Amino acid sequence: MELKRVVVTGMGAVTPLGNTTEETWKNLIEGVSGAGPITHFDASLFKTQFACEVKDFNVGNYIDRKEARRMDLYTQYALAAAKMAVDDSGMDLEAVNKDRIGVVFGVGIGGIHTFEEEAGAYALTGKELGPKYNPFFIPKMIADIASGHISIMYGFHGPNYTTTSACASSTNALADAFNLIRLGKADMILSGGAEAAIWPAGVGGFNAMKALSTRNDDPEHASRPFSASRDGFVMGEGAGCLILEELEHAKARGAKIYAEMAGAGMSADAHHITASHPEGLGAKLVMERALEDAEMKPEDIDYINVHGTSTHVGDISEAKAIKDVFGSHAYELNISSTKSMTGHLLGAAGAVEAMASVMAVKEDIIPPTINHEEDDKDEEIDYNLNFTFNTAQKRTVRAALSNTFGFGGHNACVIFKKYAE
Repeated sequence: MELKRVVVTGMGAVTPLGNTTEETWKNLIEGVSGAGPITHFDASLFKTQFACEVKDFNVGNYIDRKEARRMDLYTQYALAAAKMAVDDSGMDLEAVNKDRIGVVFGVGIGGIHTFEEEAGAYALTGKELGPKYNPFFIPKMIADIASGHISIMYGFHGPNYTTTSACASSTNALADAFNLIRLGKADMILSGGAEAAIWPAGVGGFNAMKALSTRNDDPEHASRPFSASRDGFVMGEGAGCLILEELEHAKARGAKIYAEMAGAGMSADAHHITASHPEGLGAKLVMERALEDAEMKPEDIDYINVHGTSTHVGDISEAKAIKDVFGSHAYELNISSTKSMTGHLLGAAGAVEAMASVMAVKEDIIPPTINHEEDDKDEEIDYNLNFTFNTAQKRTVRAALSNTFGFGGHNACVIFKKYAE
């Protein structure tokens, strides 16, 4: 059968750099850091006391406040991003066939704050007074509930589920949504991811693994991918939502088109529960599969939004994989890690980075990798690669590739290109 073409027709974002796609993109291009002291809880006793938090989020702008109290923060972020994407898409909710519109959303952890609060309350009083759990405890906590709430909000009856593959979750969601539309199973799918894990259990857990930066005296410069002095990732939070749509359906309703989704790849490192393969074998395979799926050659890619978490092994192995896949062209394309500004949004990372990749294709400009100093070089990294350090770079971007790699060795990659008839 002939596969259908898929385009991006709407986007919405809640990120540490802004509560809209436009504000987030502006700050990415300007090289703004979203990091600062943690305000969600008292982190004074933690090894890491900073993160990239969402700022000035007003849930009442998107949903009824009474309903919001029955949702974990990650679901609130998801609904806000979805609403912005729907509004941005210009879809006529009275005219579209809602049976053909689905929701595939990713989350890495889910309602960790809700779980922590309820379990903590039981630990303090439950053993003496008996369990008094909130009746909304389970519906607030479970990882699939954001996609359910989005479909309920709009009455979308198409495919609806959640992908959970740690930091690759929302890229896996985009890949699944892409394939469902290509196969004719839906006309439109709201896809992306959400996460809100900046709470004691999240920060404490990652601290125990020694995964987080502890640069408490200089949070804004803590996320420094590909720099020798990097000491771990900076936790972020938020949500991103892209509306993927079958091309002819989009054209029939006169939708604006940001870019075309060209391909997707998936692989497993099968190496270690948290560390990427030191030679980047899983990363190499996932990029090769995405290129094959898109029927593109390595030299067709002008920009890679890398996973680039600012961890020692991860940054080295991804740079090696890029050189293996792209050969001499690796030195011609641009590379950047937007995590240097947003922090690591965990299950939402892939969605926000896909949006940045789409905007790079649309606007012909590459967001930078910030916080690099000329004398801060790792001898295991080839700095002849163009990591787009510190300053955005204008160039024609015919196609962009976005990588995400999750704990457990889960790798996912998506490709977007300029739309043309």
